[in-house]
Amino acid sequence: MTKQIYSVIKGSGSYLPPKVVENADFLEHKFYSPSGEQMTKPNQVIVDKFREITEIEQRRYVDDELVTSDIAAFAGQKAIDSSGIDAESLDYIIVAHNFGDVSKETMRTDILPSLASKVKYKLKIENPYCVAYDILFGCPGWVQALIQADFYIKSGAAKKILVIGAETLSRVSDLHDIDSMIYSDGAGAVVLEAAESEEPVGILSHISRTDTAKNAFLLKMGPSYNKEVDPKDQFLKMNGRKVYEYALHTVPATVKKCMENAGVDISDIKKVLIHQANAKMDHAILARLFKLYGLRQVPENVMPLTIGDLGNNSVATVPVLFDLLINKELESHHLHPGDHFVFTSVGAGMNINAIVYKMP
Repeated sequence: MTKQIYSVIKGSGSYLPPKVVENADFLEHKFYSPSGEQMTKPNQVIVDKFREITEIEQRRYVDDELVTSDIAAFAGQKAIDSSGIDAESLDYIIVAHNFGDVSKETMRTDILPSLASKVKYKLKIENPYCVAYDILFGCPGWVQALIQADFYIKSGAAKKILVIGAETLSRVSDLHDIDSMIYSDGAGAVVLEAAESEEPVGILSHISRTDTAKNAFLLKMGPSYNKEVDPKDQFLKMNGRKVYEYALHTVPATVKKCMENAGVDISDIKKVLIHQANAKMDHAILARLFKLYGLRQVPENVMPLTIGDLGNNSVATVPVLFDLLINKELESHHLHPGDHFVFTSVGAGMNINAIVYKMP
């Protein structure tokens, strides 16, 4: 057989802030409804219900002096070290995020220069032909960046690409909004490299979609639910129920189409690495995916979850999940040579994407 070029993950890395925020830390908060009325239910009831739905018990927040590009560089350096490559040989650095660098003091977004340029600077890479740029694609941003990297490699335009997803959602969360308990901080990265192979390996197929007609503003920026907070201050806002309905209706069919494009059956899939949005939604998506294949029983250990301990750190959830899995830090979850798995994510836009990957 003739050898072809495939995109293979050479190394990975992640950064999880050391600061752990427990659910109990929210018991003294004042929560408000979207209409501006203070919640009358006791906070313990609110927190317990939140945990029941999301399975989140704790999350990570960055230290006050750090911003998103800092933790992106931390994860990127680990991925470079893991891959064993010379950082100067990178053709691209692509950083997925949604809010840029948001300092603790100003609460303002800083994306000049781009986070990727800041990361390249912090990694001390001098090669001028290592092109650095950002991608904004909601929570699916890192998966989309990996898809872009695959295009570069398959076209022959690049051989080695650093793909990073990083976010500090704690800086854009409205502490008077129950949804603020979902969000967290973190960063994950991989080095994607061109590999010649007679057999398909690495990224086998990918798919993306954007639905704006009815769903463009299910996640958006808006003022605090507490009317006493300056309305000029904008925070992340989500229509959780509509997001859930959209994801359940569209993600399973999109993933199935991606698998069909790769010529892979559901029985071949060892793991589904899905965006850690909330556990209830992820379980429902997986069950619906298997149901599309006429299967009412989901195999055990097919979907590793980190949201219970790490919360939802947007674009970072999937690369962090992969890094922990590949480094055998997730109990009962392993990947072996020849195994197929899926990356998939859903988020603001509304955007969905998926990748079918075969381990070398």
